[in-house]
Amino acid sequence: MKILIIHTAFIGDIVLSTPLIKRIKEVYPESKITYVTTPVGASILRNNEDITEIIEYDKRGTHSGFKGLIALGRRLRYENFNLVLTPHRYLRSSILSWLTRSPKRIGYDTASGAILFTDKVKYDKEKHEVEKLLSFMGEIPKNSREDYPIELYPSKKDTEIINRIWEENGLENEDVVAIAPGSKWFTKKWPLEYFNKVIDLLIENNKKVIVIGGKDEMFLNVHTSKGVIDLRGKTTLLELAEVLRRVRVVLTNDSSPIHIASAFKNTRIIALFGPTVKEFGFFPWSENSEVLEIEGLPCRPCGIHGGNKCPKGHFKCMLEIKPEKVFDKILQALKR
Repeated sequence: MKILIIHTAFIGDIVLSTPLIKRIKEVYPESKITYVTTPVGASILRNNEDITEIIEYDKRGTHSGFKGLIALGRRLRYENFNLVLTPHRYLRSSILSWLTRSPKRIGYDTASGAILFTDKVKYDKEKHEVEKLLSFMGEIPKNSREDYPIELYPSKKDTEIINRIWEENGLENEDVVAIAPGSKWFTKKWPLEYFNKVIDLLIENNKKVIVIGGKDEMFLNVHTSKGVIDLRGKTTLLELAEVLRRVRVVLTNDSSPIHIASAFKNTRIIALFGPTVKEFGFFPWSENSEVLEIEGLPCRPCGIHGGNKCPKGHFKCMLEIKPEKVFDKILQALKR
């Protein structure tokens, strides 16, 4: 059984698909799974032994434009896949699925180009994203949170790199808190001055703080003096996963660190939701988590992805989540 997954969405979406991989291997134990994703998505999936091959779909490079899409589709067609699963709901992914000429191509009923699938699954907005993905293999199993965890696999080299960071900064047996202040969308970002207030309070209370993020977050004016460890732009995604495995608590906006940290049961997740809501299905999959949000605002949610500015101009959904309350939540989590 040769199975292809086509998923070229954001990092968090790729991370959330790892329970589906486990489910496929349960249903088809002898199957060979190929995964088509972005170069960034490929980097977070590495070392997963259930994946036979990862193919990078470089939309802005090798496979840019219609010609690039056709070239990749031709390559996939030669593989003669028995089954193609396409969780990504965008037209290019639907076309790519069709180009494989697989006899069974499954996608969401709400996808652009859904007509190109041979079978469709219901996109149930009331389900968590992981449960939506598990539905590609039929009925969603009971106890799916417990039985189908997110799985990431930092390599030995990744572990050694983070070992050095821990040793150099004396982090063994310390209460380490990771702070993730970034997001692609402005309205998903808790105010930077609030993050800085929490960092200052943690340092004053002798807690160890690590600031995480990609290269884009390096330009944020985060307080990194007084012993704060700044790893923004300095780790790969799997090295970041190893960092989040070791910290006690991670404070993050509604962005990919939520889902990466959900792979590790001992890491407490405190997630800040402003324009988005849990009902969209992207809340932490880990049960060791808490979502902080301002309930009762009639303008929430204002968009599934957030936006570049508050449509109402007041930004109450984030401004009313006060840093002192968040700090108290972190202390409570550390005590647990």
